[in-house]
Amino acid sequence: MSREFRELLRKIGSGTHTGKNLARSEAAAAARMMLLQEATPAQIGAFLIAHRIKRPTGEELAGMLDAYDELGANIAPIESSKRVMVLSSPYDGRSRTAPLSILTALILATVGCPVLMHGGDRMPTKEGLPLISIWQGLGVDWTKLSLEQVRQILATEGLGFVYLPKSFPLAQQLVTYRDQIGKRPPLATLELIWSPYRGDCHIVTGFVHPPTELMMREALALRGVSRLTTVKGLEGSCDLPSDRTAIIGLTNPSNTGENFQRLNLNPRHYGLNSQNIPLEATDKLVKNILTLIEGKSSSWLPAIIWNGAFYLWRSGVCSDIKEAIELVKILLSEGKLQHKLKALQKI
Repeated sequence: MSREFRELLRKIGSGTHTGKNLARSEAAAAARMMLLQEATPAQIGAFLIAHRIKRPTGEELAGMLDAYDELGANIAPIESSKRVMVLSSPYDGRSRTAPLSILTALILATVGCPVLMHGGDRMPTKEGLPLISIWQGLGVDWTKLSLEQVRQILATEGLGFVYLPKSFPLAQQLVTYRDQIGKRPPLATLELIWSPYRGDCHIVTGFVHPPTELMMREALALRGVSRLTTVKGLEGSCDLPSDRTAIIGLTNPSNTGENFQRLNLNPRHYGLNSQNIPLEATDKLVKNILTLIEGKSSSWLPAIIWNGAFYLWRSGVCSDIKEAIELVKILLSEGKLQHKLKALQKI
C-alpha cells in the first residue's frame, strides 16, 4: 500500500464538508502512482470513484495531464506550415451515431493540414464502436506502429493515430477499472484534452455538459494551451450535429486578455441541415464511408460537408465557412480523399 497515495485519497474522499481539492502537484503525483501501479488496486478504484463523485477541478486535470506527459506517448514535432490539429474522441466509442471524424481528418490531411488522433479498443462502460475499428475496416491498421512510425506518417501524409495499448500501456492498464467500478472515471475527461503531440498544436475536444467544458478550458489554460476548439458534439465527440445548432467554443492567442469566444452555428443557414447519421454495423459503416471517399452520391453528404467545412475554416485553410463548403464539395466530387486513403493503405 502507498501511504502517500492513501493521504491523497483521504483528501478527496472525505465527503462534502471535509473533503478538499488536490493541488496540481498532488494530482500529478496521484496520476503518476496510478499509472505506475504504485497504488494498490483497491486504492486506484477508490480514487477513481471518489474523484468522479467529487468532480475534478481544472487544476487537478492539469496536474494529471502533467503525469501523462511525463510517462505517456510523445510524438516529437514535425515540420509543417500548418499547425497540427489534434482531433479527440471519447475512448469508449459511439453507440448511437456514426463517427465522422475520420472523414474530417482525411479532408484536412488532403489539403495539407496535419491531423493527429488517438484512442484504443472497445472500452467500458459504454463499449461503443472505437475509431481504430473503422480505420482497420478502411485498410489502415495503426495498432502495430511505433510512435516514431506514426510521427513519420504524420510528417509525410499529414495524418496519424496513436493507439493506446501499443503506445501508452501504462494508461491501458487502468482501463479494467472502468469495468469494475461501472462508471466513467475522470480519466475519460482527461483523454479528451490529452495531446500526444509535443509541438505547437490545436486541440479539438467534444463535451456534453457545460461544466465539463469549463473544467477543460481551465486545465488547458493552466498548461499554456492557446489554441483550443470545444464542440458540444455527437455523443461527446468533436462531430458537429447536423439537425440542430452546434454550440462551439473558440480559444485563440490574444493580447487583449479574454480570448474565449462562443459560436453558435446552424447548418440550416448554409443549406446543410439533415438528420444525424445513425450508427450501423461496422462493415456497412465502412462501405458508406468508402462510397463518399470514391466521390459517389450519398445521404451522408450534408453532414460530411458541414463537418469538413467547419474544420477547414477553423484550421485557417479557408477564410469563411461558405468558401470551405465549396472546397469540401470539390474534394469529394473529384475523389481527392481516395488518393490520401490509398497512400495511407500503402504505408
